[in-house]
Parts: sequence; C-alpha cells; structure tokens
Amino acid sequence: MQFPKLASLASLMLVFTVACSSTPPSTSESTVNDSETTETMESEAEIEVLKIAVIPSHSSDERKQKFDQLANYLKDQIGIPVTVELTETYDNLVQLMVDEEVMMAYFGTFSYVKAKAQNDHLEPLVAHIDEDSGRPWYSSVIVVRANSGIESLEDLKNKRFGFVSESSTSGFLVPSAAFKEAEIKPDTDFAEVKYAGGHDKNATALAQGEIDAAAMTYRTFQEATASGELPEGEYKVMWKSDPIPNSPYVINGKLSSDLKGQLQKAFINAPADIVGITNTESSGFTLVQDKDYEPIRRLQELVGVQED
Repeated sequence: MQFPKLASLASLMLVFTVACSSTPPSTSESTVNDSETTETMESEAEIEVLKIAVIPSHSSDERKQKFDQLANYLKDQIGIPVTVELTETYDNLVQLMVDEEVMMAYFGTFSYVKAKAQNDHLEPLVAHIDEDSGRPWYSSVIVVRANSGIESLEDLKNKRFGFVSESSTSGFLVPSAAFKEAEIKPDTDFAEVKYAGGHDKNATALAQGEIDAAAMTYRTFQEATASGELPEGEYKVMWKSDPIPNSPYVINGKLSSDLKGQLQKAFINAPADIVGITNTESSGFTLVQDKDYEPIRRLQELVGVQED
C-alpha cells in the first residue's frame, strides 16, 4: 500500500516544538472554553467515584503504590473517591476509555490518539513538564549492546528487534516512522519482531538476549542503566528521536466542567511528591489540548497504522 509523501519525522516533531514554545492557556481560560463546549451537550455526567486507568509502561507493586498515592491526593482535592487501575495492555486502556468504563486515564500519546478517534468526548487535561527542557516532551530511543556492531538503522536488518506495543508512541510509532523514512520494513527486513508489552519489559528482553535491539523511552534506558539491568558501558543508544509530546492525563468531556476545573487545578498545584509519580524528572504539569497531539496523527498517517 502506498502512502502520500509527508514531511520528515524531524519536521513533524518541529510542529510540536513550536506549538509548545507558546504560553499554555490558564486554567480558568481552559475551563471557560470547555464549559461552553459542555453546554452544547444535553447533560453533564455526574459520578460518585472517579476511576482512572493507567498505561502499562512499567509494571510493579511500587508503581501501583505511587498511583494509589495520586488517587488519595485527587480525592482530597475533588471531594469524591478516586480509584486507579494499572491496565495489562495498551489496547485494554484504550478500550476502557472508549467504552466509558473509566472516565479518566493516563495515556501514551499514540494510545490517546487512537482512543480519541473512537470516542470524540475524550479530552487531554495535563501533561508533565520535563525538568531538563522545561517543555512537555520526551524522546524515543533504540538501545543495543555496545559491542553489537550496530551503528545505524540500516545495521538493524537481519537482527531481532523489540517493539513495546502497536499502541505505544515511543515504543512503536516513532521508531516505525524512522524505519519508514529509511525504507526499512520490519516485517521482512528484521530476523524477528517481538512486542514486550511494556518499556521495562523490553529492556529486560534486551538484557536477557531475547532481542538484539529494543525501542523504549530514553527515561526507561536511564532507569535500566541506573538499576544495573542494562549496565553502563555494556549498552548504548544507537538512535534517538526528536521531541515527542508527553503522555497526557485524559478525561471524558461528559464530566462536569466544575470537576474538570478542579482536576486541572489539582495537577497544576500538585506538590513535588505527586508530580514525581508520573515522571521523576518532571518539574510539574501544564495544560494541553487535543491539537498538541496533531504531530502524532501525522506520524500515524506516515506509518500507515489504523485505529482498531
């Protein structure tokens, strides 16, 4: 299947970079605009419990405890019980929000785009700000053994490659766009393609020799290096992407504008220990809008991935 010629990966990410260079709207402005949108609906959804589903980028008891801490914080801020579910797969998370079994979720950027295409009520609320760049973005990397002889994307041919999930932004969509530009076809050019299901699981697969190269977030690589799972000096980043929009917290727009405003305020004013739950290298949260994720839709078109 042929796809229309689009801008380069770097150009697509530049769109995001320029958009994020402007000052985000204040909470009050965003709430007013969304309130006007909500008023066009027949009614606003009232809930007794706010259920939040979380992307399975890492799976551990510690991660569950951290998000339970977030739930307790939000409960105090909005005055109703909050529960958190760590989903088993990206697709499971998407389906929960599409079917409105939960009304809020912490998404990967691509999984948000896929969910939004199936339920137009979904709205990104906030995303965390990277401590180093001061912007709401992160990077995808491909990691290999330092002595593997793999120095370029071309060198990956006939090697075993590990993606995270077909709904992962940094673990699938962004590296797939890079392969597309390099005229590399994973299904035929790689010796084997595997999907680990989580970024940490992909790092483990690389460490255990199940694959020769792994896609993951740069932060995952840093954490695996610090923990000793991918010992420093034994593994290296052989490819790094341009900036990618950070993963958003997303709500169902059927929720009341008052609750949305309370949630925005809670995240923007969150203390350091709550900010660090999502990303330890975060300096806080900023408001985001659906248009901030347009570069991801354009990458989706470039790669040729369709919504389920």
